Amino acid sequence: MSMIKKTCIVCPIGCHLEAEVDGDGKILSISGNTCRRGEAYMRDELTDPRRTLTSTVKVDGAKYDRYLPVKTDGGISKGRLFEAMEVLAKITVTAPVRRGDVIVENFLGEGVSLVAGKTVDSE
Repeated sequence: MSMIKKTCIVCPIGCHLEAEVDGDGKILSISGNTCRRGEAYMRDELTDPRRTLTSTVKVDGAKYDRYLPVKTDGGISKGRLFEAMEVLAKITVTAPVRRGDVIVENFLGEGVSLVAGKTVDSE
């Protein structure tokens, strides 16, 4: 058995979570959370950690910008972040683009969209 400690990042409280895990990786208990979201966060961190990805992609035909800030509208598997960055390096969008526009649906097959983080006008 082992004890795993993490700080919850779901809300500003930042609860200090502890999970007891057996040798096979089975979660035996979770403590330290003040709400159910903290428990769910710890469970997800131990089984399938996910992160929102923020980055940029190239933009053609823009009045001032060469790059467009983008982000996923939900978490993708933490282990796929480098793969995601390789995909982003190959994406070029054409202006105009509005903040919130979907750039790629079902990004990496993860069930989340890649969306524009800024409005970019064309030349």
